[in-house]
Formats: sequence, structure tokens, C-alpha cells
Amino acid sequence: MRIATWNVNSVRTRLEQVLAWLEQERPDVLCLQETKVADDLFPLAAFEALGYAVAISGQKAYNGVAILSTLPIEDVQVGFTALLPEDPEAQGLSEQKRVISAWIDGVRVLNLYVPNGSALKSEKYPYKLAWLACLQRYLDVLTEQGEPLCVVGDFNIGLEDRDLHDPARLSGGIMASEPERQALRQLLAERLVDAFRLFEPEAGHWSWWDYRSGGWERDRGWRIDHIYLDDELQAQATGCVIHKQLRGNVQPSDHAPVVVNLAWPPDADGDDDTAAE
Repeated sequence: MRIATWNVNSVRTRLEQVLAWLEQERPDVLCLQETKVADDLFPLAAFEALGYAVAISGQKAYNGVAILSTLPIEDVQVGFTALLPEDPEAQGLSEQKRVISAWIDGVRVLNLYVPNGSALKSEKYPYKLAWLACLQRYLDVLTEQGEPLCVVGDFNIGLEDRDLHDPARLSGGIMASEPERQALRQLLAERLVDAFRLFEPEAGHWSWWDYRSGGWERDRGWRIDHIYLDDELQAQATGCVIHKQLRGNVQPSDHAPVVVNLAWPPDADGDDDTAAE
């Protein structure tokens, strides 16, 4: 089972690039962020023609998330309120379309577009911290349900210095401030593991390059697009790769896709094979 995440920075603008990549790579699941389109204008037919079912939660010009799957999509849940109907903050924090999940082949896939925060002194920064706190409460409920869990998306946080091209300058600033990092650590806790870091411990691997200041040309990037796995799925992970080359497209998204490979569903006969040896 191959699950991918990609902030496409407008699905209609980048449609031909996404379709070309899907035809070449054929992931079972692709989670999109920043689709920037209302649901009635989402290009459903183009993806359905490639054999993908689609679940969407979008809004005009901003935000927006979608899940594409060649496998059946079941039990779609949109926004924080799906699991936090009584939470006093969940309703307001769900107005921006940033959260969608679905049950796919025995896995709960949660797709997130975490707020950027803009700047430490911006009013968007406390909004980001409040959003992350709500996400922690949401995950508390979700993990209590005991479903195999894969959480993907654009987190807009470089969690560690090795995730930044210039940590001496960038650490402490927006997307790398200690309150943001601590909020992400707390919601991950002991329940979710960074799939990419299971296979690549070194610095120098980025998923986002700013359009400004020659970020791509100078390879001055950040690793802010993440795939997190619970213990059950972590044991089935066989690889995780950033498809960096797509950032070099003409008129690209500023993000590249990230793909995790899972040996899923587990081989029910595995123990018997071992016993026979």
C-alpha cells in the first residue's frame, strides 16, 4: 500500500502535473493540501478517469484538502467537529478547510493542512497554536478508537534543526519556533512516528522550497511535509521517499510529494511460514 501526501498549491493550476505523476507512480492513496477550490468546482472527473475515488473538503481560493484513492473510501470525516462535536473551539477552527480523514483498506488516513502562522507577531500565530491544541484533542479521541492510523500532510513546522537548510538562522522563527515544535511533539507523543526518519536520519532532505529568494535553485528548503504512522503501521513500513524532482517542473507547486510504502495488509500467514522453517 503506497500512501502519498502533496501540497499542490491549487489543484486546478497544477492539475496536469498531478495527473502525470499519478499515471507514472500510481500510489494507492494521494492526500492533497491547499487545493484552493470550492467543492463544486473540484476537477473530480479527471481523477476518476484514472481510477481514483475522491473525498474533498474545499473552499474558494484558500486551504482545502482532498483524499484520492484507488481503493474504496469509507467513513469520510471532515473537520475537527466530526470527533469533537462538543468542543468549544472545534467549530470555529473547522471553518477553514484543513482536516479530512477516511477509512481505506483497514487504515484510518488523516489528511491535514496545518496553518502557516505567518509571523510570530501575527494574529495568525496564536491561531496556529490553538489549531494544534485542538488537533491534539482530536487525535486523543481518534487513537482511542484503536484503528490503524496514518497521519499525513503539510505541517508547516520544521520539527528539528536537521529539517531546516539554515537552522542557525531559522530556528526560533515562524515554522520553527519552540511553541510550534513543542505542540507538534505533544500531539505526536508516543503514538505516532515520522515515517521518513525511520529510513533517513540525515539532514539535507527537503519537501518545500520557497518561491522567493531562489529557494529551489539554491536548494534552500525545509522538510515540513510529513507522514506519521502508529506502531502497527510503523512495523509494516518498507520505505519513505520525497519526490524532489517535481519541484523542478515548470510552474511547480512549492512542495514535493512524499510517499510511504507499507506492507499492508499484513500477511496473515507470516507466522505460519516462520514456524515451518
